[in-house]
Amino acid sequence: MARFHLPPFRWLLAALLLGLLSACATGPRISSDFDPRADFSAYRTFAFYSPLAIEREGYASLVSGRMKAAARAEMEARGYRYSESDPDLWLNINAYMQPRTDVSTIPDVDYAYYYSYRHRGYLAVPYWHDRTTVHRYTEGTMNIDLVDVRRNALVWEGIAVGRVARRQDPAARDAAIDSAIADIFAAYPHRAGTR
Repeated sequence: MARFHLPPFRWLLAALLLGLLSACATGPRISSDFDPRADFSAYRTFAFYSPLAIEREGYASLVSGRMKAAARAEMEARGYRYSESDPDLWLNINAYMQPRTDVSTIPDVDYAYYYSYRHRGYLAVPYWHDRTTVHRYTEGTMNIDLVDVRRNALVWEGIAVGRVARRQDPAARDAAIDSAIADIFAAYPHRAGTR
């Protein structure tokens, strides 16, 4: 019977690759909802809602500009045409962050060692306790809303919720925004002018 044997450095390499794959698999939780009465085949054009929810201060920031560019690219990839003068849909974007705390408690066992004069040796006595771990992080939520202009009613909403890395360089931040918006629009099943 042949035995499979890898050198230790290959085991380490395999473990690192497995760790990288599992890190890539985690992403934001995506959910979406739509109005079943909406006729998505009638929508062909869109424009951004004014003012956008992410521009509450009255001006566009670097992040809001990146979000608008990514959302516009996703809509145009689905055949929608950008038209500020006569849109069928308003696209609104909202994003916010909030601190979160995860607290987990698991049972654990430790041993206390005592010297027994009767048995002339050490005894291990188990005792049980709970181990509590507290982890603080920042959770980000991004909403993309599509609103029927003529009815002034929400027809589709996509939401991404996930952990936010705080100190990112601009390129990594832009890539994370593009990825989150692409993930949200992956839940949007419609194309312009089709059922």
